[in-house]
Amino acid sequence: MIDQTEVQVGTGTEADLPALTELYNHYVRETPITFDTVPFTPDQRRPWLLSHLEDGPHRLLVARHNGRDARNVPSGVLGYATTGPFRAKPAYGTSVEASVYLAPDAVGRGIGALLYTRLFELLAHEDVHRAYAGIALPNEASVRLHTRFGFRHTGTFTEVGRKFGRYWDVAWYEKPLRPGA
Repeated sequence: MIDQTEVQVGTGTEADLPALTELYNHYVRETPITFDTVPFTPDQRRPWLLSHLEDGPHRLLVARHNGRDARNVPSGVLGYATTGPFRAKPAYGTSVEASVYLAPDAVGRGIGALLYTRLFELLAHEDVHRAYAGIALPNEASVRLHTRFGFRHTGTFTEVGRKFGRYWDVAWYEKPLRPGA
């Protein structure tokens, strides 16, 4: 775990774009966690960055650490959490898809929980009814994180994506965001 006072969580900015792109590209190149198969340039990721506002239901929060400490916590961008449209049709407007991506050396240090805590605090003030998360399996760390934050498993799409020469299942999780929802 990391002392939360050592990490700043704020809205993603243009200055973060190179680090956010490289962080995401790690998952594109090395894991089935995302079904993107070709790494991005920062210019290609700019529309994604700009689709997240400082307020509203579609957010991008970035965890940053300044400097190294005795626990070898990396400096710079540690990870990010986002919400985006669940589906494009208007009736889905009060539903969002949530995700967290962490720098490989920041995994297991409480950064994902810190990001989700802040993200869901902000969403509590928005017109959002449900959050959804798709988790490529196996990914026990992501399942634990989402379950910890009140997501419940709603179903699994089997062999829905092909990457690295094999098919992967995606488990879907749902979290109510409105009181009484």
